[in-house]
Amino acid sequence: MRTMEKIDAREIRRKMGLNQQQFWSKLGVTQSGGSRYESGRNMPRPVQQLLRLVHVENIDISKVKRDDFEIAEYLKAHDPEQYKTLKKLSRSAVTAKAKK
Repeated sequence: MRTMEKIDAREIRRKMGLNQQQFWSKLGVTQSGGSRYESGRNMPRPVQQLLRLVHVENIDISKVKRDDFEIAEYLKAHDPEQYKTLKKLSRSAVTAKAKK
């Protein structure tokens, strides 16, 4: 199992120009809980992953459905080449959209 690199939530939040309530509420974490993580309390792995997805990868988790994960896992297992192709295409589309 890979070890997670240390995520500096406070630094990410400050770079984004968000207050604690704005930043942490997108993850379903209270402002006071987020403050504790920023002050050094251990952040649970699921919260770390959500933080990475939402604030680093810029994924709107409100739009992600369980079916999306199931389809991706099926493609990875049964048609890895198609999965790789679709992954490249989606990254290209996201990059092109970001440049607009």
